[in-house]
Amino acid sequence: MIEHPDGAVIPTGFDVPVEPLRRATHYTGEPGCIAEARSFAAHFLDELRTEWCAPIGPRSGEALLLVVSELVTNADRHSDGPYILELEGTDTTVSVCVYDSNGSLPRRYPRDPERIGRHGLEIVHALAAEVTADRVPVGKRVRARVRLQDD
Repeated sequence: MIEHPDGAVIPTGFDVPVEPLRRATHYTGEPGCIAEARSFAAHFLDELRTEWCAPIGPRSGEALLLVVSELVTNADRHSDGPYILELEGTDTTVSVCVYDSNGSLPRRYPRDPERIGRHGLEIVHALAAEVTADRVPVGKRVRARVRLQDD
């Protein structure tokens, strides 16, 4: 609907969401959590397609799932407790936040194709438009903002 200053309301035929879609869940670190997080993120993408009419192509969707996998894997490996996955999105971007109990900020290693392992943040930085890490009262938050595109 479109409202005019004179009080007239013109129906547009559909309502457009004004608040970002937000979903959060927590994991205990039990086996299977990383797969559950990917599934949670895939369902979130389906909701964005439906509620926001987001034109999410296969490449953008897979990039988001990989970012979720890498950040949740890091939280799983480096924290001594449960962790939280929070997703917030619109038709153009999704913010992936992972909170965990380890206060040490993640370290991004220099690019080295010879190194085995420790490529997670390198991958996240390659796929995300922005990556930040902050300490929070109970540990840290790592956030990656992924742009969505119609591939």
